[in-house]
Amino acid sequence: MKRMNKRGIAIVALLAFITACAPLVRAPGEAIKDPALTDKGFLTADGEILPYKNWTPDGGKAKATLIALHGFNDYSNFFTEPGAYLAKQGIRSYAYDQRGFGAAPGHGLWPGTKAFSDDLKMFTTLIRKRHPEAPVYLLGESMGGAVIMNAATGENPPHADGVILAAPAVWGRITMPWYQRLGLWIGVRLMPGVTMTGEGLNIMPSDNREMLLALGRDPLVIKATRVDAMYGLTNLMDQALENSSRFGAPALIMPALIMYGQKDEIIPKKPTRIMLRRLPQAPPKRRRIAVYENGYHMLLRDLQGETLWRDIAHWIADKETPLPSGADVEAETRLAGKNGPAKIK
Repeated sequence: MKRMNKRGIAIVALLAFITACAPLVRAPGEAIKDPALTDKGFLTADGEILPYKNWTPDGGKAKATLIALHGFNDYSNFFTEPGAYLAKQGIRSYAYDQRGFGAAPGHGLWPGTKAFSDDLKMFTTLIRKRHPEAPVYLLGESMGGAVIMNAATGENPPHADGVILAAPAVWGRITMPWYQRLGLWIGVRLMPGVTMTGEGLNIMPSDNREMLLALGRDPLVIKATRVDAMYGLTNLMDQALENSSRFGAPALIMPALIMYGQKDEIIPKKPTRIMLRRLPQAPPKRRRIAVYENGYHMLLRDLQGETLWRDIAHWIADKETPLPSGADVEAETRLAGKNGPAKIK
């Protein structure tokens, strides 16, 4: 057998190094418990505790129940102001820390796309059992929106009466530049545990400066993200964009309100337009698209956040009529690109 030359040895060593540096996924363990809502939080089947918050109308009676999912690196605290506002409108809300975020176990570690969907399905089931008298709606901000899209189009979708997506994270690889895809591919194989921040990117996630400063002081908000977590998020967004062609199909009875900010610098317009074009056709009472002219990515916490909260309350009560803000009237024009209007179905 011929001796391997230095170049061959280097290649083998590099491949071994890449293989050894696989992305870390903190997947759920085996089912050992009956899921439940406890005083400590949402007890999952594998025995984890996911903290949750809730906002209840005065008197305890509610005309609807809302389950809110936070975005990437955020946690349930994102819904504090919307939850309080909606409670005054007679809507009960719940928001829990998803695995890897907030005070949930595995802070900063990616649990896998399936884990998010499974938790949402079980949490929805438990909320329905607790409040059988009211319809249940799912609301997802950014990553939370992608989780809802994947869960709603997968096997055994959550039993909900409607969904609300605020700036859903659908920035799939097909819309990313090649160097970004390559950088992620290399990074997750060579340095999956390295953390990165968004400093220096000059991206404005919201016009609410006071809120952004508060996030910077909050120890439960992740500031430095592992490369393998970013890789996991990209896989989640890939799947959500792919599943958009089945989201709201005739077999999926859930009506949907989809909200997007015209000034969103986190999820670009291009993947959002692709998602909207892929959606199966549906009448306004089944799907309403709203694009906010002065909206940023963190729509529900922008300075005009109350405008969206009002739209949400209106849509839950009446899906037949336009939103109070009028953001659903010129949605196609506001999302127009080089090829013209978004052609929303």
